[in-house]
Amino acid sequence: MSETSVFRDGLLKGQVAVVTGGGTGIGLGISELLAALGAHVVLASRKPEHVEKAASAIRDSGGSASALTVDVREPDRVKELVERVVADHRRIDLLVNNAAGNFYAPSESLSPNAWKSVIEIDLFGTFYCSQAVLPVMKAQGGGRIVSISMTLHYRGWPLMAHATAAKAGVDALTRTLALEWAPYGVRVNAIAPGPIPTEGVRKAFTPPPSAEGKVADVFAVEKAMEAYARKAIPAGRFGSPRDIANMVAFLASPAGEWITGAIMVVDGGEWLARSPAPSAPRPQSA
Repeated sequence: MSETSVFRDGLLKGQVAVVTGGGTGIGLGISELLAALGAHVVLASRKPEHVEKAASAIRDSGGSASALTVDVREPDRVKELVERVVADHRRIDLLVNNAAGNFYAPSESLSPNAWKSVIEIDLFGTFYCSQAVLPVMKAQGGGRIVSISMTLHYRGWPLMAHATAAKAGVDALTRTLALEWAPYGVRVNAIAPGPIPTEGVRKAFTPPPSAEGKVADVFAVEKAMEAYARKAIPAGRFGSPRDIANMVAFLASPAGEWITGAIMVVDGGEWLARSPAPSAPRPQSA
């Protein structure tokens, strides 16, 4: 929360925001900025240790935040979360569907459980949370829903069949709900981030151990990432959680009043540059 904000102080004062997966990575960056702009932020996650620590840090920095545990794959638990937030705060102005599951895996060996897990967290969870907050937003005269998508499904991405399929569904769901729920004053949008240096991105740039067991050093991985950013991202750098948080805040602000059904790409121009997808590993010969 120490970064200087481009938004005016108190922009979201009085608003209540729920951020799933709000304790780490992009979700944490979103939670911190919303709180810095005056919203009370409810950080929700399957892992209480993540959101409780993050909510405490936000409060220590002068923001207003609380933490609740939820598995977005379970619609009954999601409804209980919404009921708890309404009981405590009497409204929900903004829902950010950020919870996601992700990992690299060859499609030919992807297990049914691995496929199901990512689809349920990313797509089912987005729908369950959106559906659960709708009655609250209708009753109060409107609200905003922002879902976190990605750009990889625009071109296909080896080893990410589960995630790309789920996020393509999130995009389609965003547009459909935007049309259905606009008469209630509920604006539904999504943000498609470019590469953010999360643990998963760093893993993708880390080569496997050599035959001798030697692993790549951290400096080499950082240099490889810097080289990719210079070559593949027109803006010349990777994104940060704050880049995505800024778009969430914009959509939650009065500036987003006439925006609905949009998929806002925030990627430094990477998608337009159409950098080549990595090649999937070939199966070993017998």
